[in-house]
Amino acid sequence: MSPEFEIIDHKRFRSAIVANARVELIHSGMRWTEGPVYFADGDYYLWSDIPNNRMFRWVDGGGVSIFRSPSNHANGNTRDRQGRLVTCEHGARRVTRTEPNGSITVLADRFEGKRLNSPNDVVVKSDGTIWFSDPDYGILSDYTGNRGEGEIGVNNVFRLDPVTGALESVTAAMAKPNGLAFSPDESILYISDTSITHDPEGDHHIMAWDVIEGRRLSNPRVFAVIEPGISDGFRVDVDGHVWTSAGDGVHCFASDGELIGKIRLPEQCVNLTFGGPKRNRLFMACASSVYAVYVGQRGAQYP
Repeated sequence: MSPEFEIIDHKRFRSAIVANARVELIHSGMRWTEGPVYFADGDYYLWSDIPNNRMFRWVDGGGVSIFRSPSNHANGNTRDRQGRLVTCEHGARRVTRTEPNGSITVLADRFEGKRLNSPNDVVVKSDGTIWFSDPDYGILSDYTGNRGEGEIGVNNVFRLDPVTGALESVTAAMAKPNGLAFSPDESILYISDTSITHDPEGDHHIMAWDVIEGRRLSNPRVFAVIEPGISDGFRVDVDGHVWTSAGDGVHCFASDGELIGKIRLPEQCVNLTFGGPKRNRLFMACASSVYAVYVGQRGAQYP
């Protein structure tokens, strides 16, 4: 068994990992990595280095290169159902889409006429709608964005219809909504609240919300408390396990909210995604480095 794996529930976690797989260092020297996303059609990963205002591209066997600089302090990234890159930009306070020709389309930058706070993390539902969190992290300082005043007054999670441009808040009930992901059948939206970063009495948990008629949220409940650290970003595998960032690496929760195992890393994990041709390689963005490890599960994200 590789020493990086910590098994808590042997029956459930043992089958979720590859016992002799080792954690591999992909790249280091960043200031704060975020938003890993995999492109199966090119077999490469992208991620953000927020304070350095750039994005990286890594090709297995081909090394690391700069994908975009400046990036408007890009944070979270995902792909839409057509395979296009969707990015949350802290610096420009907007969500954008990168077209096949490289041009950038602004999908959302205002809500009811007011500027967004600093879009943070993003997922795309099977109907093509884009769901993203909009806490105020990027306007609190000049480190990961541009210091500024919030205009909306609350931190929302939004649902965007990219066809009509309609933007609606699905919840404003969380202090600092951050990472988010749908369950495999999209009946549940998991959203983390990381308000402990600015309030010693704040939250460091993942909430589960029922998705009603594909567009509304109800019945919020605490799915998992993250200790140590916070759930800055996470993804779900095809069997419903939630793999989340934490202070000591990656924590894996079963669909019932029980912690079943960990992947120990040498630094705080910030976000992660599945990738590789079989979607069984976990790509982990940490404080200053990016790591990868093969696991026994396949990610549920598409394409």
